[in-house]
Amino acid sequence: MPELPEVETIRSGLAPHLTGRRIDDVSILHPRAVRRHVGGATDLENRLRGKRFDAVERRGKYLWLTGADATDEVAVVVHLGMSGQLLITDADVPHQKHLRIRVGLDDGRELRFVDQRTFGGWHIDDLVTVGGRAVPESVAHIAPDPFEDAFDPQRVVAVLRRKDTEVKRALLDQTVISGVGNIYADESLWRAQVHGAQKTGRTSKSRLAGVVDAAKQVMAEAIEVGGTSFDELYVNVNGQSGYFSRSLNVYGRDGEPCPRCGTPIKRESFMNRSSHFCPVCQRKR
Repeated sequence: MPELPEVETIRSGLAPHLTGRRIDDVSILHPRAVRRHVGGATDLENRLRGKRFDAVERRGKYLWLTGADATDEVAVVVHLGMSGQLLITDADVPHQKHLRIRVGLDDGRELRFVDQRTFGGWHIDDLVTVGGRAVPESVAHIAPDPFEDAFDPQRVVAVLRRKDTEVKRALLDQTVISGVGNIYADESLWRAQVHGAQKTGRTSKSRLAGVVDAAKQVMAEAIEVGGTSFDELYVNVNGQSGYFSRSLNVYGRDGEPCPRCGTPIKRESFMNRSSHFCPVCQRKR
């Protein structure tokens, strides 16, 4: 599932193509693509048609498009799920096999939502102001991510200490710090030399601060190369893959030597997923 770097790559790729563009037409091609929208496919089509995109925004892993006309402003929240893609194409490009939503723009191009596994989808949401920023109501409970002005690393460390849970479990809690998923959690913990199973309440503030800082560093580096692609399901708006998988130090490298000390990387089961770590660099304290 896309994490912050992948969603930011998509956001930054969409923004120059969509900002200021009028929506001439909307076609919902599969009902599951709008199952989260209360009014259904026809309502979503009618509410978007004729609006102009104002911005493409993100918080953590959550992406939304703001559209407005003279009487109404809405946020189109896009859930990418496991395989959702947002592509900008010319209108005469043949439809992709798993095309679910097609939006015709006033410049003759199209925004297309392609989703092979149909776990993703769109819904229209109201905007609410939280901490001085307008966000969709369904995103309001999500904590600021490390690239927002509202992000306060000291507050995050204080929350981590109070939770007294496993460090990795807390790092994945989107109400504490948003945007971090399994890949970047493993990479951040390796960089900070902290074992993911350590208890936050028993980990020093300085070490927790190091984990939070490492998370921002790792995700910033991933953004620079377009995120992480392991298969063709994650691509940017031009259909290109990200290259951060070439820079991963521990994730997916079970049995390979740790880049720092040479010890074989270990993999353990974690929350129906896997944790990858160096048993020497990341000793449980």
